[in-house]
Amino acid sequence: MHGALQRSIRESVAGLIRAAIGGVELGLRWLGQHDVDWLALYDVHQRVLDTRFSPSDVAQLQLWSTLARSCGWWWARGNQCFVTERPLVVRMDSDRLHNAAGPAVAYPDGWTVHAWKGTRVPPWVISQPTVSAITSERNVEVRRCAIENLGWPAFISEAQLSLVAQADDPGNPGYALQLYDLPYSGSRLLLAINGSVERDGTRRQYGLHVPPSFSDPVDAAAWTYGLSGAQYALLQRRT
Repeated sequence: MHGALQRSIRESVAGLIRAAIGGVELGLRWLGQHDVDWLALYDVHQRVLDTRFSPSDVAQLQLWSTLARSCGWWWARGNQCFVTERPLVVRMDSDRLHNAAGPAVAYPDGWTVHAWKGTRVPPWVISQPTVSAITSERNVEVRRCAIENLGWPAFISEAQLSLVAQADDPGNPGYALQLYDLPYSGSRLLLAINGSVERDGTRRQYGLHVPPSFSDPVDAAAWTYGLSGAQYALLQRRT
C-alpha cells in the first residue's frame, strides 16, 4: 500500500507538478497533501494493526494529517508561512496522471498541468491535436501523445501519408514496421511498435522521422540505432 501510494502521489503527481514549475527552486518546504502516503502507512498501523504510539506522536500525526487534508506544499520562513492550495482536479489513469478531456491537475487560481498517460504535454495535445501542430512539434514524446489522442489512422489519413513499404520487424517479432512518405517535411516517417511492454501491458507506437533516402523499413529502423539493416536483422529483441 505504502509503495503504491508513494508512486502515485510523489512520483506521478508531485513529479509532474515540479516539472511544470520549471527551474524554480522550491527550497526547504513541507509537502502537505503529498505526505499522504506515509500518513496512510501510520494510519493503517493504528487502525488495522493496533500499533500503539505515544501521545506526543499521535498529536504530531494528527497535525500532519490536518495539513495533508488542508493544503499542498508550504514553506515556513521566519514569521511568515506560505501555503499553496490543494488542486481542484487530479485525474489519473491507473497510477499515472492522465486526462483526455482537459487538465490532469488544476488549481483554484487557474494554473494547470496537462498530461497524457503520465507524460506532461502542452494543452493543445489534449484540446486540439491537429496535424499541423503535430508535424511542427520537435519533441518525439509530445508528438507521440498527440497522435495517440488523435488516433494513428486519423493522423495518417488527415496528413495524407502514403505508405512506401511495410516489413516484419526483426527486432520486435510479431510486429511490423511501416514506412510512410512525408512530402511536406522532406523526410519519411517510420511507424514502429515499442519493443518493451509498458506497466499497463500495452506497447507504445512511435512515429520516427528518418531520411527520405530510405525505402526499406528495416534499413530505416536500423538507422535509428546507428546500425545497418543486416546488423539490425540479427537482433533478438530491441527495446
